[in-house]
Amino acid sequence: MENFVVSARKYRPATFDTVVGQSHVVTTLKNAIRNKQIAHAFLFCGPRGVGKTTSARLLAKTINCTNLSAEIEACNQCDSCKAFNNNASFNIYELDAASNNSVEDIRSLADQVRYMPQGATYKIYIIDEVHMLSAAAFNAFLKTLEEPPPYAKFILATTEKHKILPTILSRCQVFDFHRIKIDDAVRQLKEICEKENIKAEDEALHIIAQKADGAMRDALSIFDRIVSFTGSDIKYRDVINNLNILDYDYYFKAINLMANEDLPSMLLLFDEILSNGFDAQHFLIGFSEHIRNLMVCKYPETIKLLEVAQSVAKKFADQSQVANSAFLLNALNLLNKCELDYRSSKNQRLHVELCLMKLCHLNTYINLQNGQTELKKKSLTLL
Repeated sequence: MENFVVSARKYRPATFDTVVGQSHVVTTLKNAIRNKQIAHAFLFCGPRGVGKTTSARLLAKTINCTNLSAEIEACNQCDSCKAFNNNASFNIYELDAASNNSVEDIRSLADQVRYMPQGATYKIYIIDEVHMLSAAAFNAFLKTLEEPPPYAKFILATTEKHKILPTILSRCQVFDFHRIKIDDAVRQLKEICEKENIKAEDEALHIIAQKADGAMRDALSIFDRIVSFTGSDIKYRDVINNLNILDYDYYFKAINLMANEDLPSMLLLFDEILSNGFDAQHFLIGFSEHIRNLMVCKYPETIKLLEVAQSVAKKFADQSQVANSAFLLNALNLLNKCELDYRSSKNQRLHVELCLMKLCHLNTYINLQNGQTELKKKSLTLL
C-alpha cells in the first residue's frame, strides 16, 4: 500500500513565496539576506500552525545556499540545498526543547557550537518550543546566545512568548507571526484542490478555514478529514455534518421568526436543533456571531469584517436591511447575558427558552419603550 502523506506535510511551503499569510516576516527576512544583515539570533513567536518552524527551516536553508536566485530563494541544486532536502545536512540542527530542556542538553549544544560548519557558510540551530527550557537551561544558554562565533545562527520558535526570559528576548530579533486570515486559508485550500483534482464549494472551504481558527496546519488536517469523508467532491452540507456545525440557515430562520414574533415556531426550531445533537450553548454562541455579522453589514466600512463566502455574505446583507440596529443590539445583549449565565443555570433548556421568548417579544418591548419616550416628550412640551 502506498504511504499516505498528510496535506500539512505534502504542501509544506518549500520557498519563502509559498509561506501563507506572513508577508511581513518573509519580506524582512529576504531583505536581511539580500543586504547581508543576518542577525545571530531570531525568535519566531505566534499561535500554533502558522508557519514558525517552516519559516525557520527555510531561513536556515536559504542562508546556506551558494546560488541564491534574484528573488532570494534557495536554488535546490547546490550541495547545501540537496543535503537539506534529503535531511542529511551536518550544518543545520533541530532541537525540540520540550524533550531536551535540561542544562546538560544546552551545554551539549554549546559544545557543538565551537566546531566550524562543514562545507557551508553557517552552522544553524533551530530550537522549537523554546519556552519549555528550564530556568537553569535558559541561564546556561545566555552566554552562547550573546556572543556566538560568527558562523553560528540561532532560530528559536515558541507559541508562548511571555514565558521567555527578558534576557533572552533582548538578544534576539523577534518576529511575531499572525493568525492566518480566513481568505488566505481558503486561497491555499483552493490551490490544493486544483492540484489534487478535488471539486469544492466555496462555502465548504470557508467553513473549514473558520473551524481552523487561524491555524493553517489545522485547516489542512480538517481538509484531509473531509476528503476522506466526501471523496473528491466537497460540499457545504457534508462539511457541516462532518464537523458538527450548525447550518447558517438555522440562524437566518431564527432572525425571521424573531422579527415576526413567532414564538411557537422559534421554540420548535430550538427543539429541532437539540434533537440533532447540538449543545444549547453552541447555538447561543453561533446565534450571537450571526447577529454580530448582521450588525457588521449595517455599515459599508465594516463589511470587510465579514469572513464568509460571497453567497452567504449576500444573505447577511439582505437580512441586515430587514432588522434595525436597535433590534439587533438588544438581541445581542440578551444572548450575551444568557450565554454568561448558562453554566450556572439549574434548568439550562428553560434558561435558553426564556431568552428566546424575550427575543420574540423584543420588537413589542422596543416599540413600547419608544412610545413611552414620545409620551414623556409631549408631557414636557405641554408643561
